[in-house]
Amino acid sequence: MSELSELSTIRDYIRWAVSRFNEAGLSFGHGTDSAWDDAVALILHTLHLRHDINPAVLDAHLTQSEREIVYKLIQRRIQERVPVPYLTHEAWFSGMPFYVDERVLIPRSPIAELIENQFQPWIDPHSVYDILDLCTGSGCIAIACAKSFPEANIDASDISTDALAVAKINVLKHQMDEQVTLYQSNLFEALPPKAYDIIVSNPPYVDAVEMSMLPAEFRHEPALGLAGGQEGLDFAIRIMQHAYRYLNPQGILVVEVGNSEYALTEQFPDIPFMWLEFQRGGGGVFLLTAKQLLDCQDLLDAALPSSS
Repeated sequence: MSELSELSTIRDYIRWAVSRFNEAGLSFGHGTDSAWDDAVALILHTLHLRHDINPAVLDAHLTQSEREIVYKLIQRRIQERVPVPYLTHEAWFSGMPFYVDERVLIPRSPIAELIENQFQPWIDPHSVYDILDLCTGSGCIAIACAKSFPEANIDASDISTDALAVAKINVLKHQMDEQVTLYQSNLFEALPPKAYDIIVSNPPYVDAVEMSMLPAEFRHEPALGLAGGQEGLDFAIRIMQHAYRYLNPQGILVVEVGNSEYALTEQFPDIPFMWLEFQRGGGGVFLLTAKQLLDCQDLLDAALPSSS
């Protein structure tokens, strides 16, 4: 820790962390996409400072105890390749902070932009009363939907009891327990018989090759939330197989499949996927209407053995 004697201000620590992160060849993608953003997120959160602080504060000196805490976290980021949100136990999604730990994936889905726009123009937000979030993980999508649709009921399911424990923390944190109901369920298996206006899902979709090549940072995340089978499509296809039974006639299904987009369109060239574009970047998210799903059931049922 000899560096501590030469580092004094917040600016010093950010600069030093950026240099060390670049030197170590860290991977990013858990809410940040550069060494600079990673360092800022880690250091400011640790010092209980907002990202929009007056820049003059960056020249403030750290106390000895603050130096030691920040230094240790920087070293963990480098030596253990732990993503920053797992070190700070905080990730941001749709403008809201969420508690996260290694029981759940770190929120980063472009679906946030859709939620903020109330899924327009594909649905009338004034006609949305019931929403289902499949594979909810930390609960971020369900809670963001509750915020955007304050009159709607949100059901959120996950197969993992660990993930649901984290989702419960976030439901209570955002005071959404009267609007968001959590279910332990293998996709639709244990859900109530209900028709939803919107079904949204960010299921596991990483294919086998990509799983074998994941950077160390991503290996801290639960494999249960990442691995989507050989082509990354196992869960997406099962969702499409059953979703029409749980949708209102005017309802929509929105699913993120990430880099498995190409494999999905190759397997189902006759399904009219609408691949959504995002102003803030990201992709691999498709939309299908209830009618389109019903019309495509023969193709979907032939793809995998029917199961919930």
